[in-house]
Amino acid sequence: MTARVLAVLLPLLLAPLAFGVIHRVKARFAGRQGKPLTQIYRDIRKCLGKGATISRTTTWLFRTGPTINLAATLTALLFVPLGGLPAAVSFPGDIFVFAYLLAMGRFFTIMAALDTGSSFEGMGASREAVYSCLAEPMLFLGLLALARHSGDLSLTGMLSAVSAGSWLTGAPVLALVTVALFLILLAENCRVPFDDPTTHLELTMIHEVMALDHGGPDLAIIEYAQTLKLWIFAAVTTSLLLPAASGALAWDALWGLAGVFAAAVAVGVTESVMARLRLTRVPPLLAAAGAFAALALILVGG
Repeated sequence: MTARVLAVLLPLLLAPLAFGVIHRVKARFAGRQGKPLTQIYRDIRKCLGKGATISRTTTWLFRTGPTINLAATLTALLFVPLGGLPAAVSFPGDIFVFAYLLAMGRFFTIMAALDTGSSFEGMGASREAVYSCLAEPMLFLGLLALARHSGDLSLTGMLSAVSAGSWLTGAPVLALVTVALFLILLAENCRVPFDDPTTHLELTMIHEVMALDHGGPDLAIIEYAQTLKLWIFAAVTTSLLLPAASGALAWDALWGLAGVFAAAVAVGVTESVMARLRLTRVPPLLAAAGAFAALALILVGG
């Protein structure tokens, strides 16, 4: 029970810190000191203390969209193990619930953006919808390859089946799925090369433009939900590279945290050495992720 509580409590407390690691890595590459690691905690707290101006043209969708997105993301987090720590909730077939919870959060974020009637937010929402239509099948392919490899349809069972011995016998499959999941991580979290979260040009923004009309507590909820989503994908991806099941609670927790923050460093390095792709070149990159996942599924099936 303690291990399952830690698998949820640690992300709730430390997910924003992963964003701080990304910002610090990018600053180091640029030769700057960068923001404090805890800056995003301060930003969220500041937003929670502010009021919000809500347009009279909006409906309940705009007001509840961020909350539903956060609730869906928090529920999806319950299915994600951390290192050697089991997930809080696990049952056969939970990978489908996991994927569709993330999809539901995205759907209500898009609906909240469209509800404003803003042309800029509508552009961002349409791009987000296109990217999700491409990324979600790739995610399913990667999860199905893992399910076939492990013989288990639960996320905890799939990831706990990965070990050093698994890499000796099935390295091509696990390597292909890991690359595919990392590309999906970048796409689902709107990171470079798919999107630039630091841009302020409305014509090129995707995720950030959908939050332009949100402020105060709603903006804090959106930012916090985004940190949790990054944590979720980082934890799943690094569980393949750094399998841990020592039985020691502290070691398993530290190993899982090390994997998540290593993924944050990888994201920071990627954003420092690459530029954002043109919109027309994003679908081929997502197709490449799908090709890796499909090849892994073919290999494990053979």
